[in-house]
Amino acid sequence: MKRIKLHESPLTDRIEITVRFSEVDMMKVAWHGSYVAYLEDGREHFGIRYAGIGYEDYFRTGYVAPVVNMNIDYHESLKCGEKAIVETRYVPSVGAKLILEYVVYRASDMQVMAIAQTTQVFMTASGEMQYAEPEFFAEWKKRWLETNE
Repeated sequence: MKRIKLHESPLTDRIEITVRFSEVDMMKVAWHGSYVAYLEDGREHFGIRYAGIGYEDYFRTGYVAPVVNMNIDYHESLKCGEKAIVETRYVPSVGAKLILEYVVYRASDMQVMAIAQTTQVFMTASGEMQYAEPEFFAEWKKRWLETNE
């Protein structure tokens, strides 16, 4: 199994979530697939905090950014009703892709529950893969990375 190595990042965001009954299995622990939604929550909140790469920003500029790779290392289990913190970190990269890392903590004691990474690529709304960095993404990086280094 590929282990995820965390990067230091000037762009980090945190959101608190609560594990709902619909997200747990028969052992009352968060089903492994529920973590995909927790990462989505983190990614969406990150895009709002660091304006310019939220879903509405993609649509407005004529792009989509599908997830093409996801890795999750599970460390502990969240239980129904527990609060968790999803920390989302930007990972600098070259080209037309967005890499984010995540650490999911149990809020009560900040125990690491999972570590994950996603890679998204940029495509036009009509489905054409972008190999060069879209202008809006280059502007976003310039705006946020230069002010947070």
